[in-house]
Amino acid sequence: MAKVKMKSNRSAKKRFKITATGKIKRWKAGGAHYNTKKSKKRKRALRKPDLVHPSWEDKVKGMLKEF
Repeated sequence: MAKVKMKSNRSAKKRFKITATGKIKRWKAGGAHYNTKKSKKRKRALRKPDLVHPSWEDKVKGMLKEF
């Protein structure tokens, strides 16, 4: 009988990308609505992606099952 493969977390696959150096890129939360009260600087910063904190990298990589 064939071995069963582990499935990667589908929501994690949509939310995170692996960079060429192996770091994990994520998009910032909080920029979808209620934007009139937020400053231009804050909204501009929310548009840019960020890296996952090193303490969370192992957990995210476990969800992605690519490592």
